[in-house]
Amino acid sequence: MAKEKAISSGGSVEFFESLLKTDIYKRSQGRITRQVTCIVIWVVFALGAWRLYSIMPAAQPVVKYAIPAVLLVGGLWLGYRVVNQPTFADFLIAVEAEMNKVSWPSQAELIRASIVVIVLILVLVALISVYDLLLVAIGRVLGISAL
Repeated sequence: MAKEKAISSGGSVEFFESLLKTDIYKRSQGRITRQVTCIVIWVVFALGAWRLYSIMPAAQPVVKYAIPAVLLVGGLWLGYRVVNQPTFADFLIAVEAEMNKVSWPSQAELIRASIVVIVLILVLVALISVYDLLLVAIGRVLGISAL
């Protein structure tokens, strides 16, 4: 009961305090996944700032540059901090650990499987086209207008 009360009362305060920290949580674990996630977050914020800059009216250049710049800097910092939040970082570490367990196909297996999928799709397209032509012909014979 006391633990639940402590979590509910200080959870948001601890979250905002952790956003101001500069340390890296479990520095050597899940590096690739965390770096890629951070870069994706940065790209999203950079594209958002660029889009905001491009649609803002050109009335005051200070505002036109300042608001997207603040958004970009805030997004860069948020991306860095989010991937170092203990719960999210542990999730990304677990994701990388699971991805390392996957047995990836060889290039030859990948090519064979891709060929099977492409051929199957072409066969299904041909089959559906034949069914379509057959149903249109039956509709014409019965006097039903197709379109």
